[in-house]
Amino acid sequence: MKFYHSKQLNSLPNLTHAFTTRYSGNLAFHVNDDPLAVEANHERLSQELGYKKKSLIHMKQIHSNFVHTVLDEDDFYTPRSCDALITNKKNTPLMVMVADCAPLLFYDDKQKVIAAAHAGREGAFKNIVQKVVEKMSLEFASNPQHISVSIGANIGVCCYEVGHEIYDKAKELQLEYALERREERYYLDINKILKGQLIACGIKNQNIEFSNECTCCKKENYYSYRAEKTTGRFCGILMLK
Repeated sequence: MKFYHSKQLNSLPNLTHAFTTRYSGNLAFHVNDDPLAVEANHERLSQELGYKKKSLIHMKQIHSNFVHTVLDEDDFYTPRSCDALITNKKNTPLMVMVADCAPLLFYDDKQKVIAAAHAGREGAFKNIVQKVVEKMSLEFASNPQHISVSIGANIGVCCYEVGHEIYDKAKELQLEYALERREERYYLDINKILKGQLIACGIKNQNIEFSNECTCCKKENYYSYRAEKTTGRFCGILMLK
């Protein structure tokens, strides 16, 4: 399988993580792929990264700002409808699946807490980042200054053209700083929004890492809904050891 690692998270102990690619195979069950092939991809990934497939927690992602704290009864076969997961349980990998949206992996090395979040336009507009950091703080006593965040490949401002309705919504939310105008067209910079939200939550600039690869530009390496419409999903995955 082909995947890549965050330099920032690689430097931290007691952690297994990866961002997969198109070459790792589709990991989503909801995109009309053969379920047996998808499950086989999950099995291969679990062997590569050293966890039991049944222990993996993934989500039915709904473009919300709902955050779920993992419970004992959660497992691979019972995904929750939410867009972020948090746990302090060891050997319990968390997965976020994407195809242009941003996969975010959070780690608090002091309290030993991890989170995985899905942030497309809706997640950014609804500030799911703030919800994750607040829940890590309230439920696990995390200090934002101790949280590291790695954001994987997602659609860049180079490709993310939006219409007037989205432009108006961004201005209403005071996010116009993330809009670029080129030849009477508007383009949205999701990473710029996420960076601002993470900083506003108290996370240190040096603890934030972006891939800076555009999934639409590099659709040969990643799945891209904007480029292909019908496509698979790659993932960000994170586990405490």
